[in-house]
Amino acid sequence: MSEQIFELKGNLFTLSVLHLYSTDINLLAEQLYIKIAQAPKFFEGAPIVVNLIEIKNNSLDFVHLKSLLERMSFNAVGVCNGSDEQHTQAKAAGLSVLNYSQDVKSESVKKEPNTSIVEKTVHLPAQIINGTVRSGQQVYAKDRDLVVLGAVSHGAEVIADGNVHIYGTLRGRAIAGAKGFKNAHIFCNRLEAELVSINGNYWISDSLQGEHWGSAVQIQQKNESLEISALVKG
Repeated sequence: MSEQIFELKGNLFTLSVLHLYSTDINLLAEQLYIKIAQAPKFFEGAPIVVNLIEIKNNSLDFVHLKSLLERMSFNAVGVCNGSDEQHTQAKAAGLSVLNYSQDVKSESVKKEPNTSIVEKTVHLPAQIINGTVRSGQQVYAKDRDLVVLGAVSHGAEVIADGNVHIYGTLRGRAIAGAKGFKNAHIFCNRLEAELVSINGNYWISDSLQGEHWGSAVQIQQKNESLEISALVKG
C-alpha cells in the first residue's frame, strides 16, 4: 500500500462578501473600479462571494458578473442567499453556492444563527519584528499577534490572525483578525495608514483621515464596522 500523501480537513477562511443591490453589471464595474483603485494590492487575488439577498429577480447575468470579478483580479468563489433559480444560473456560470447567514431585517430570509462555529483564540507567542517593515514587504503572523518595533512604510503590509501592535508610524496596510478573529485590535503610535482591516472589515486612507489621523490609536471592530479611539498613554 502506497504512503498517503494528502489529508482533507475542514477549515474556516475569511472571504470578502460583495453585497449586491442591483443587476446593473456596468454600473457595478464603474463603482468597483473606483473602490479597487484606492487599495489595489489589498484586493488582488482576494476570494469573493456575492450575496444575492437583495436581488429579487432572475435577470442577473452571472457569466458577465464572474467575468467582471476575474478581470478585476478577484477570485470569484461563488454566491449565497439567492433563490433556487439564481443558484442554478450561478452554478451554470461556474460559481459555487455557499451557505452564508447574517443578521438581516428581511421577511424573506429567516435563518437560525450558526452556533457550531467557535471563534478561534490566538494563544501562540507574538511574532516580533525588530525594525521597520519596508515598502513592498509583507509580514504574516499566523495564529498569533504581530509586534512591529519600528514603522510600517508606504506600500508595506502587516497581517496577523491576532492583534497588530506597531510601535512606530503606520503608513502602509495593517490587517488584524485575518482568519475571522472579530475581537482583534490594531494599535499604532501614529496613524497614517493606507488601509486598516479587522476580520474582513476595512477602511482606506480617506476614511481614516479624521480627528485621530497622525495620533496614537487603537482600532477595533464594533457592530460590523471599525472604531478608532485614542491610545491612552500613562
